[in-house]
Amino acid sequence: MRIGELSARTGVPTPTIKYYVREGLLSGGERISSNQVSYDEGHVRRLRLVRALVEIGSLPIAKVREVLSEVDSPDRDLGSRLGIVGAALSARQDQHEATAPADLDTAMAIAERNGWTRMTRDHHQIATLAEVVGTLRLLGLEELIDRADQYARAANLVAAADIAVLKARSDRDEVLETMIVGTVFGDALFGALRRIAQVETSALHFKQSDKRHGFADDR
Repeated sequence: MRIGELSARTGVPTPTIKYYVREGLLSGGERISSNQVSYDEGHVRRLRLVRALVEIGSLPIAKVREVLSEVDSPDRDLGSRLGIVGAALSARQDQHEATAPADLDTAMAIAERNGWTRMTRDHHQIATLAEVVGTLRLLGLEELIDRADQYARAANLVAAADIAVLKARSDRDEVLETMIVGTVFGDALFGALRRIAQVETSALHFKQSDKRHGFADDR
């Protein structure tokens, strides 16, 4: 296909495609004449992945180049590649300050109770969890920390759904693209579903509570 078709299929403007090629994020097409270059399905998938990293993941070009260099390494398996991309996406938002050792202890205890054996104290996600724990303590919301295992069980279910979607893909770039888009929009999906569930559950709970205390239903 010509670059115009590649642009139409991916939604990436032609000048941007040429820029990505110059920056080494996308391989050049096959030159079939002095003024014509042909692109294939591999370019479509890679360009969608680059677009996801830049536009959805909000990563700078230099970081995208670094991530792609790592995930293209023939020595890395899929799990390792996913870890690299996941860490890069998290790093765009997480700016960890010094974390209290007690909060790290609590975060690690939560991970260990829930069988997350690959987590270490220096893992960026453990640092994120520790920061949340510390903030909850400052706000006097230790009860939420005490219920962390309930959140962990829900997280395991959501993670299983995420991986099921990834396993249905076979192409490496398609898997990575799905993970990036799924991570960003999956968070939004889960957040929306959680709030719907909160509305329904709270309405049921407080309606029953009102009846127990003899409050009339004015509706």
